[in-house]
Amino acid sequence: MPDVRDEAEPSIALQEEFVPPSPGPIEGPDRALTTRQLAWRRFKRHKLAVASAIVLVIISLGAIFAGVVTRGHTFSGIDLLQSLETPSSQHWFGTDVLGRDEFTRVVYGGRISLMIGITVAASAALIGTFTGAIAGYYGGWIDNVLMRVTDLFLSIPFLVILIIASRALGGSLFDIVVILSLFFWMPDARIVRGLFLSLKEKEFVESARSSGASNKRIIFYHILPNTMGPIIVSTTLNVAAAILTESALSFLGFGVQPPTPTWGNLLEDARQFVFIAPWLVWFPGLAILVTVLAVNFLGDGLRDALDPHQKIVGKE
Repeated sequence: MPDVRDEAEPSIALQEEFVPPSPGPIEGPDRALTTRQLAWRRFKRHKLAVASAIVLVIISLGAIFAGVVTRGHTFSGIDLLQSLETPSSQHWFGTDVLGRDEFTRVVYGGRISLMIGITVAASAALIGTFTGAIAGYYGGWIDNVLMRVTDLFLSIPFLVILIIASRALGGSLFDIVVILSLFFWMPDARIVRGLFLSLKEKEFVESARSSGASNKRIIFYHILPNTMGPIIVSTTLNVAAAILTESALSFLGFGVQPPTPTWGNLLEDARQFVFIAPWLVWFPGLAILVTVLAVNFLGDGLRDALDPHQKIVGKE
């Protein structure tokens, strides 16, 4: 009689041989990437944002090293014998009515305009983030008071107030930064408040609270880092808005006062020479246009890069 075990053994061995393999690691280019690496990869795929970042770096370096870039010219150097000269190899952007090198004035004006834009955006981000974080986390009467103050600032016709305040304070660089900062923080406050209202109910916050973490630690170490994406994007876009607002004020004669050049007061100075010397309008106007477009494209790229729901298609 044949041994049943001898016939069963090959069958068992055969079954073991064809056991389906266990699922391996998740396929795809994102499986081993950190959050920062994912954001950087998303940002690199936004070609306009990358190009805009390069343009902004070039403009910023030109503004920082203005003394080198302008080949020794000064923005206040007057030479009436070279008044309203057309662009040439000696004066790349021509000269103004007082014979001052327009390229030099545009470069130094960019230094002031960029400084105002970055400083105002950073100040507004600090004020708005603090206000929104406190209002969103604590809620109740604190939230009501802070949001009503925010609504009050939003209801003020800020351009009229900016003009009056600038005229009253004198229109120095510090005055313009302070005035603009007071009217740029409200959108940031509303954004941060909404994020805090949502995040403070999440499980990780409840876990931190149950473990004995203080309110300060929960706000700054648990919730705030999760709101940095929208804050960074909003701050980037505020740079462009601050540059445009300062340019408008300077064009109206209420911004930074001459002889300090900004792109806005360069346009104001060139207003009466639009047909006689149009290059005095072209170059400051193009500087504003290129910078604001670059900042906006950079903000779009950062928004896409910092969006956790954004998908990456394809491989590097």
